[in-house]
Amino acid sequence: MIVVTGASGQLGRLVIESLLQRVPAEQIVAAVRSPHKVADLAARGVVVRRADYSDAASLRSAFSGARKVLLISGNEIGQRLPQHAAVIDAAKAAGVPWLFYTSLLHADVSPLGLAEEHRQTEQLIRDSGLNHVLLRNGWYTENYLASIPAALSHQAFLGCAGDGLIASAARADYAEAAAVALTREQATGTLYELAGDEAYTLAQFSAAIAEAAGKPVVYQDLPQVEFAAVLEQAGLPPAFAQLLADSDVGASQGGLFDDSHTLSQLIGHATTPWQAMIATAIGQ
Repeated sequence: MIVVTGASGQLGRLVIESLLQRVPAEQIVAAVRSPHKVADLAARGVVVRRADYSDAASLRSAFSGARKVLLISGNEIGQRLPQHAAVIDAAKAAGVPWLFYTSLLHADVSPLGLAEEHRQTEQLIRDSGLNHVLLRNGWYTENYLASIPAALSHQAFLGCAGDGLIASAARADYAEAAAVALTREQATGTLYELAGDEAYTLAQFSAAIAEAAGKPVVYQDLPQVEFAAVLEQAGLPPAFAQLLADSDVGASQGGLFDDSHTLSQLIGHATTPWQAMIATAIGQ
């Protein structure tokens, strides 16, 4: 039995979809805080169990009988370490043989502020003594697709990544990688550095938007403070705006680049081309 935490989230749902292509539905557990959000999965035969990070008993119950647990990193920045620790402790208490974790690309040396909670979680996992596999996910191409409407409106794509190369991949690619890893035998401590096959700068990304839309779009590189301020003015919470700006700066320092092709090797095919994702987002 394979348990997927955060199963109602964007990545979690895609992981389960990929698992359904590989194992019977009754061997998959969707662990969620609100079971009603995955009623559609239950209707397809997936086992649904309530799992709340703040309720240790619910976690232990959700993990009962599981051979593998996929801990999908939480989305509450600043609160993730205690949440992850609760999952790790519950997995150990429930006697789960294997724990898988979605970390961040090159988390141990990453310049991104986002990496710190991942580094700490990875250490907790190692200290737990559980058999484990670390899936270090790079950037989602979707993270930048969300800015396309504004870029077309203002004829400019804003950022502070300089000439940093970004080897992003589709969320579905990372989900498939998790499903493959969960359904194969491997040594404990296995670590995957996962990223897209083809890297780009934000200037190249902007040029691809312009080409797909048939409208002028240029990349405008801003100082970190100015970019964060623009994001706040656009309505993002200050902490999240700061996080995105910091991540762009991290990209300028090589934090979102990897050319090992580990992701495409793991899933057995090329990662989704970022240019194709831009075209789809624009409707071409």
